[in-house]
Order: sequence, then structure tokens, then C-alpha cells
Amino acid sequence: MGARAAALVSRHPRDARLRRVGTSRAGTPLWLLSVGHGSRQALIVAGPHANEPVGGGTVLRLAECAVADPLLTDGADATWNLLLSLDPDGLRRNEGWLHGPYTLGRHFRHFFRPGFLEQPEWLPDGAAAVTLPETRALLDLQDELRPFLQCSLHGVDIGGGFVELTHELPGLDRRIAHHATRLGIPRELGPYDTLYWPVLGPAVFRIPPPRRGDLAAAITEAAVESTWFHPYRYGTVTAVVEAPMWGAHAVEDASAPADAAAVLRTVSRTLRQDTQRLERIFTRIRPFVAAAPDADRLLAPVDDYLLVCPGIADSWDPDVTDGSHPLPPLHAAHLAALRISGRRLALRTAGLLHQLVTAAGTDPAGALPELDRLIDQWCADCRDGCGAHWIPVARQVEYQARVVQSVFELAGRHTRVRSRSGESGWGSQTAVPMHLE
Repeated sequence: MGARAAALVSRHPRDARLRRVGTSRAGTPLWLLSVGHGSRQALIVAGPHANEPVGGGTVLRLAECAVADPLLTDGADATWNLLLSLDPDGLRRNEGWLHGPYTLGRHFRHFFRPGFLEQPEWLPDGAAAVTLPETRALLDLQDELRPFLQCSLHGVDIGGGFVELTHELPGLDRRIAHHATRLGIPRELGPYDTLYWPVLGPAVFRIPPPRRGDLAAAITEAAVESTWFHPYRYGTVTAVVEAPMWGAHAVEDASAPADAAAVLRTVSRTLRQDTQRLERIFTRIRPFVAAAPDADRLLAPVDDYLLVCPGIADSWDPDVTDGSHPLPPLHAAHLAALRISGRRLALRTAGLLHQLVTAAGTDPAGALPELDRLIDQWCADCRDGCGAHWIPVARQVEYQARVVQSVFELAGRHTRVRSRSGESGWGSQTAVPMHLE
């Protein structure tokens, strides 16, 4: 991605430039590709989650569009600032599946996503206490640019496309429907993340302001404190743009279910049983995988998933809930999304355990055959039971890029933020090659 960005700058030195805005924990440069000379800044962030690579392709696609179409830059008095990857170290850990073949089994056996406290978009202790260099780089960039628009580019592993907004943008749902129909992308009408959030239109949701409290509860009930809201003080519109890797048309079924309570009982019971099974495997393997190379990075998300899964299952179970946070009315799309979410949590945990045993180089507990059997079984359920089907990368990118351009246009009408840029001296000079920088 960095090489392609540098090549674009070399072809268009008057309109594009590439600068380093930070360094990751492993010493990887954080590259910002900027196109245009307008006073109004748009900030597009790729790769906030390590296992969601589509944003890298999207920012390069958007850069090409901005260079080719002056209406996106001069015509809008705008500069596009495209962060190539917020978590390049985590993204590199997913390279085991990024080159294909694109099967669910290969994806989850090579899946990596850091623990909750190591995900650079979250601010668990507030902006002042940030310790991750990736997060600090993004916050500094937001404060420098004061963008009128921030888009965070995410990828749903199984499901459909949807958008989460800090400000309402009337008409966005119709544009998303148009793009999704043309490109054959399912729209996710009831994502698990947004279960308690206001609905602004089909597949468009309002992100509630963050509140302090229990992290597991916040993930399901409200927005945790994050970089999505940090530039809110500047009037920035933030859009979280989700594009699916494996589509599942069940997530766009708005019909009323025959017996939602029965489905919820099944989904919550399945998640509890899967979690208990994985906990037993984890107990058997933990003594010998703890010394595996880089085990801490894999153990942290395993601990997180096993910690939150029982509470999530309880929150879905109509026989367990205490009534303090009742589920909203559910349609078939909600139930499909919850079923997929439960499977996804189990698959991610199983995949991380599989990597821990493989990295240890020994399997005295005989866990690998059992993990392989579970991963195959659960992937088959996603494929055959939920209809998960691979969406070609080019279509993922095109869909996400078109949605971002729609958000860009509508946000430009919504706000008149006084953006700015701290860059100095950019213009017609040739960018310094990355290997020399």
C-alpha cells in the first residue's frame, strides 16, 4: 500500500504528497497520503481493526478518484487526507489469509485482532491518558486538521454493509441502497453493534455519545470513548463505513420473525456452549502455550473474548435478562446478525487458540484436531446455515469508496467546519522515497 501511494505521488507531484504522521509500536511508519489543496479537510482512516483490510484498497481507490476528478478537490475546496493503515502491525499478522484462497476456514485460522485495550480507535482512559503511539498519531492528526469529515473504514467479516454516524445525514440511506444494489452487496439492517442505537434509515445508525462504565456493557449498549468522537468539538462529522467480506443476505430481511424468543434462546445457548467448550480447551493448553513466541499478543484477545461472551449470551437470552436493558423489537435481520455474531466470536477465539498451539510447536493436550473440527463445523454453519458467500475484493473496495464519496458530499452540505492543515512547504516538489525517508 505504501509503495502504491508513493507511486501515485510520483505521478502527480503537484496534487498529492505523502508524509509520515507517526510510528507504530513495532516501528512501522504511519503514512498519510494527501490529495488536493482545499481548505476543508477530509480525514479517511484505513485499518483501524487489524483483521479488516478493505480500507487499504479503498483509500488508494479514493486517492485515484480525487486526483482524476477536480470536483472532489478544487470544486469542493477540499483536501483528502488518507491514512493508509492505523494498525499496520496488526494488519501484518493477518497476512496468512490476505493472499487467499479466500475461505472462511483459512481466514479464521489466521485471524488476528488485538485485545480491546490495544485497539487504536478506543480511548479507554480518555484522550489525555493515551499510551498507544498509533492512537496518539490519530488524535494529533485530528487536532491538526480539524476535519469537516472523518471516515473510519471497517470490514464486516460475515454480514452486510452499513454506516454509523455521529451526525444525521439525510438521504444517505437511499444512496447506500443504490450502491449496494448495483454492486450486489447485502445491507445489514440490524447489526449487533447497533442493537440499542437510533436508526436513521435502513443500514444507517446514530452513534450515541460515549459514556464511562463497564467496557463489555458499553460495547453492546453505547459507544465507548473513542477517536470517533474526539473531533466532535470541531463540528466534525464521523462516519464508520462497514463493507462485508463474506455477504449474507439474511441480514437484510426486515420481515417479522415467527418466534423471536425461541431464536434468541437458541443463539444465546449456542454461544454459551461454544464458550464453555473453548474455555476447557484453553485451560488444557495454557500451561504450554504461554511460553510460545509472542504469546501475549494472542492471549490478550482470547482472554477478552472468553470474558465477554457469557455476558453477551445473557443479554440476548429472554429468560435471563433482568429487564434493565430490554432488547428492542427485533426483525429477522437482527436475529440473523446475532446468530452470525455468536459464531464469529467463537470462530475468532478458536482461530487464536489454533495459532497459539501452532506457535508453541507442541500439542501435548491434543487440542489441534479438536480446534480444526470446531472451526470446520462452525464455518460450515456460516456458509450453509447463514448463506455466507465471498465478495470479490474489487467489489468490496468499490462499494466502500462510493459510500465514502456519498458521505463526503452530504457532510459538505451539513457543516462549515473551519479545517486547517499543519503541513508546510508542500507543493510541486517530488516526495522523498520511503526507503530513503
